[in-house]
Amino acid sequence: MPNPLYRNDHPATYPDSWYVASSKIPAERPGLRGQQTADVCIVGAGFCGLTAALHLAQAGMSVIVLDAHRAGWGASGRNGGQVGSGFNKDQRWLEAKMGKGPARALWDMTEEAKQMLRDLSAAHAPDALFKPGVAHGAYSVAEAAALHDEAEFLDKAYGYTQVEPLAAKPFQRIVRSPLYKGGVIDRGAGHIHPLRYALGLARAAEKAGAIIHERSEVHHIEPGNPAEVRTGSGRVHAKFVLLAGNGYLPNLNRKVAARTMPLNSFIAATEPLDERAADVLAEDIACADSKFVVNYFRLSEDKRLLFGGRENYTVAFPRSIEPELRTRMETMFPQLRGVGIDHVWGGTLGITLTRLPLVTRLQDNMLSAGGFSGHGVAHSGMAGKLMAEAVMGQAGRFDVFAKLPVPPFPGGAAFRAPLLTLAMTWYSLRDRLGI
Repeated sequence: MPNPLYRNDHPATYPDSWYVASSKIPAERPGLRGQQTADVCIVGAGFCGLTAALHLAQAGMSVIVLDAHRAGWGASGRNGGQVGSGFNKDQRWLEAKMGKGPARALWDMTEEAKQMLRDLSAAHAPDALFKPGVAHGAYSVAEAAALHDEAEFLDKAYGYTQVEPLAAKPFQRIVRSPLYKGGVIDRGAGHIHPLRYALGLARAAEKAGAIIHERSEVHHIEPGNPAEVRTGSGRVHAKFVLLAGNGYLPNLNRKVAARTMPLNSFIAATEPLDERAADVLAEDIACADSKFVVNYFRLSEDKRLLFGGRENYTVAFPRSIEPELRTRMETMFPQLRGVGIDHVWGGTLGITLTRLPLVTRLQDNMLSAGGFSGHGVAHSGMAGKLMAEAVMGQAGRFDVFAKLPVPPFPGGAAFRAPLLTLAMTWYSLRDRLGI
């Protein structure tokens, strides 16, 4: 399988995204050279790895972060910026699988994840501009009713009163697409400029004492105490190793590879819409919908529509990203037919069979987190904090997260891609047929 680290991008070069165009990109940090030692070596400088680095460094531990490219280069700096509540599975599903106590503990941690992101953003990346509100659109009255039912359950069972159920007309007054037949708005969720947030986390981690080496791809980890983390030009001997590469993590560990696979998603940024922006979204909220191949969108601070979605079943990006994204966007919003598109980009996320995060202890001194399956803006930071807690001897909450049901793909890493392609082709057909 081609390495997603290099299949679609030039080394240590951020994509041509609106996020990059609207951010102050720092100078490249030096790569790892020679032998170094640390309490903790972290592989991956995205939300997960940088949050772990920040917490560990603030606790006085020596931390080295290695990234094959740049801090925030991967999914953390390319995603839709949506800060969602809960998981891809609803709380009743989790209660049935895990019991009410663990399900409640998991819900509380996802709530903490959102608050932590708001706090860290305010402290270290105020230019990331967190804004509250995420709408979820339904394509049928039945789907809208299911969303309303879940909102009522969260209110009664969890005391979560932030979800506003809306019928078709009230929903369409805010999300101005004729396709939606109702939905909900989660006022406790939100959206953020993800690259600015990642860059702010990197600055904060370094200020706390962590060292970040860019252009330092890890090609082997030798177990032991200490473990040895090897790149092409250096080695780190560390008491603990944290794997935080998600969809861009090469096959450094078979257990992770068997349960997590890379999948691509794509985003287009239109030209500034100016007064037309209110004809798309009447409020400054983000939106996602109920399709398996989800559409997700929001307005940027300069009134562009950032529209994401479309499926891609191989590591390689398609030759042209724009045409299908434009078709999906103009079907959703006919009022945008012919609008200019200034940026298109793609990125690789990690997904699991159950679309729940894979947080696991691979060895006594090696932890891993990934497979956030589209919920990574909030979940990845929480996973980083939980790994930091476990390193510091407080593994209780890490162990609860680690019990999320994430089975291996049938056939393991060797057959995960073709089998998932068949499954997603079927679900994509269902989306198109409205089944």
